[in-house]
Amino acid sequence: MRIALFVTCFNDTLYPRTGRAVVQVLERLGHTVDFPQEQTCCGQMHFNTGYRTAAIPLVRRFADTFAEYDAVVTPSASCAGMVREHHPALAARYAPLALQLQVSELVPRVHEFTEFLTDVLGVTDVGAHFPHKVAYHPTCHSLRGLRLGDRPERLLRAVHGLELLHLRAPEECCGFGGTFAMKNADSSAAILADKTADVSATAPDVLCAADNSCLLHIGGGLSRQGSDVQTLHLAEILAATEGDPR
Repeated sequence: MRIALFVTCFNDTLYPRTGRAVVQVLERLGHTVDFPQEQTCCGQMHFNTGYRTAAIPLVRRFADTFAEYDAVVTPSASCAGMVREHHPALAARYAPLALQLQVSELVPRVHEFTEFLTDVLGVTDVGAHFPHKVAYHPTCHSLRGLRLGDRPERLLRAVHGLELLHLRAPEECCGFGGTFAMKNADSSAAILADKTADVSATAPDVLCAADNSCLLHIGGGLSRQGSDVQTLHLAEILAATEGDPR
């Protein structure tokens, strides 16, 4: 199987070690992962702010870049959701038939990291070791968009030494929402306050999620409150081993 890593621009810029963690886990499971240098943004920022036609060149570039791979894996539920849900709709409305067909053929091969492990590779125990108390925050895109369900928690329960804690209201949004946090700062801060209160009451060592964007938002709130809770992408927990405790 030819596997490509779609790291996303957010991770590539701010959290490159998350992409490396995805590669480490997949290589540990016996797979080779390519990183196509031609990849860029999936167009989510353009789409969410109303610049739909400006996203079409990015849809085309994504389709061209990953066309030859059997699987495209990304550590971002929001970007996976953008590609799977909105690329076909954008192509259908604004692109020629050739690109529409190319997108529709590629989309079924695009996977968020945890669903690729559980659904495609059929594994939950990836040989990870992480002896800490961990809580999982299901981001809106992973919960309501991709409907990941308990896939991330199944993977976490299989991590050796990990104690999985549960938030009181895990389904509640963290208040990030991309540009929502900037355009509606007061509302975003109020939503975030509820989330950080939940995290603090649960008292994990680490809060994890399938989207670093939400973790950035929550982690910032926790830091400003002087909390000791750390935030870490789920992929980095799965990459940790007894010899490499991170």
